[in-house]
Amino acid sequence: MLEGYDVLSDVKLAKSGDEKAKERIFTYNAPLIKSVIKRFINKGIEYDDLYQIGCMGFLKAINNFDESFGVKFSTYTVPMIVGEIKRYIRDNGAIKVSRNLKILANKINRFVDEYLSKNNDSPSVEIIAEEFKITPEEVVVAMDSSKMPLSIFDKTVDEEDGQEMIERIPVFDGEDKMLDKIEISNAISGLTEREQKLIILRYYRDKTQTEIAEALGVSQVQVSRLENKILDKIRLKF
Repeated sequence: MLEGYDVLSDVKLAKSGDEKAKERIFTYNAPLIKSVIKRFINKGIEYDDLYQIGCMGFLKAINNFDESFGVKFSTYTVPMIVGEIKRYIRDNGAIKVSRNLKILANKINRFVDEYLSKNNDSPSVEIIAEEFKITPEEVVVAMDSSKMPLSIFDKTVDEEDGQEMIERIPVFDGEDKMLDKIEISNAISGLTEREQKLIILRYYRDKTQTEIAEALGVSQVQVSRLENKILDKIRLKF
């Protein structure tokens, strides 16, 4: 990392179209992007693809970040990166596997069919591993890759109203709350300055209505009414 690097200055420059500033931000934050995508490794997406998708989320964070959100830039980027990866998984359906793994799976399937035909029995994992000079673990991975994957949006079978499987993916502490805040930040873009200030104080700074009333110089009742009015506006946008 660059000593004394001022990321916020480069964020402002990048938002104005400075490509060199954008490159510096990516270089400085590459370890952060890599640390976030680690949780999605072994989920069926190639590492290089994960990194590219994570960078797309990071770029959105640069374009949408505003210091008035009251959070650090690095804190703001994490849920943006995670959200981009989850959207990619959602929009691209079935989990993809590498071309080499598909080729190996096809060879193993042909070998199994031939072995079964000759011996009237299926080969063990160890026999397959010896045939292809790979480990038993690699055999299992290759054979599983040719099966139809479950959708991450399938319901779990634990109970009638089970969660979608994507909900079982572990999250960072406070990530869901941060995602909510980012959704709010996008929603309030069309509000007046006073309305935005109220929402920021209420949902980013966790201020009470009484504290906000003191900051705005109005009564708590007025804050309550204004907040409800703003939330109605936001709901209409969606």
